[in-house]
Amino acid sequence: MTDQVHIFDTTLRDGEQSPGCSMTTPEKLRVARALVEMGADIIEAGFPIASEGDFQAVRAVCREFPSARVAALARAVPIDIDRAAASLDGHPAPRIHCFIATSEIHLRYKFNKGQDQILDEAVAAVEQARRFVDDVEFSAEDATRTDMDYLCRVCVAAADAGASVVNIPDTVGFMTPDDYAERIGQVVGALDGRAEVSVHTHDDLGLAVANAIASLSAGARQIECALNGIGERAGNCSLEEVVAIMMVRPDRVPFHCGIDAEKLYGASRILTECITFGPQPNKAIVGRNAFAHEAGIHQDGYLKHHTTYEIMTPQSVGVPSSQLVLGKHSGRHALHQRVEDLGYGSLDRREIRTVYRAFTALADTRKGLTDQDIVRLLEDLGFRTVGTPVAAQA
Repeated sequence: MTDQVHIFDTTLRDGEQSPGCSMTTPEKLRVARALVEMGADIIEAGFPIASEGDFQAVRAVCREFPSARVAALARAVPIDIDRAAASLDGHPAPRIHCFIATSEIHLRYKFNKGQDQILDEAVAAVEQARRFVDDVEFSAEDATRTDMDYLCRVCVAAADAGASVVNIPDTVGFMTPDDYAERIGQVVGALDGRAEVSVHTHDDLGLAVANAIASLSAGARQIECALNGIGERAGNCSLEEVVAIMMVRPDRVPFHCGIDAEKLYGASRILTECITFGPQPNKAIVGRNAFAHEAGIHQDGYLKHHTTYEIMTPQSVGVPSSQLVLGKHSGRHALHQRVEDLGYGSLDRREIRTVYRAFTALADTRKGLTDQDIVRLLEDLGFRTVGTPVAAQA
């Protein structure tokens, strides 16, 4: 089995469904361009039956990016599939992604239908989609709470009906990595090469990325994810985290994808500009603090060699540089470096002791000190610049 992992980005579909993440068509095109330039294998551009705006957004993505593989979502309902096909019409590489729930919970409370009827509807949906496109993905919604024997039956039937990809979504973020990997392995075994197995994980238990990564060793070869991990409820599997894991830990995760990791941060910033919020400061890879150091011990080690406290360079994921944040936990080494960068020259031991004492007293009253705060402190202590500050040189 190949070690190539396909990245299916659902930022524009599942990601947009989360509160505060609705995007206009021009905004979707901005994000789509970032995804195309980054190297996403499939871009799920929307849910065409949901609204005229979503339909037009899928059409616009298709027109703007003829070289990209573009997917449109549809329920296993004829009108949905017709609408998805119309949104993709004329695109060189279209995919219809159809889904139906398979868990007993959904069958009983949402559909009031039996297993055989749902299986027949799944097959009919795939067959209808195949009349429009060669590339059909089938998803068994709430697959991780579906009876395993029945799930395998549905997946095999969908593949036999023409689905080239079968997706096993953890719709409600219920799985743990070992449990999910075992379930994926059983589906892979049942399909026996009939279709590629995809995973779509949610973060309700904070395990979306861990579950997606665990599925690879069980045979999954497509991961459905979103920039900044946005998505329903607690969000989707984070695209940037998946890519970074494969980049940093090939010894334990011996798989690769076609994403240009150096474009991750830029894409994250573009998405942030298009929706109402950005990633939390401590978000892995793209958060404001992901490459920031405040503790004195960490700053000292980092200044001696960055690998003491960084497992990847910020530039490897598109972040311009690391940051040494000066606060009450910072040490003399980092403060002295900042004093030099600000153009005050190299201080002797007595001078740095004086500055550090004043600095910690001030830092105890603040959440953090800016360069302007430090300049004011130095001036108050009688220090004057001896050279051009690094910031001014830049």
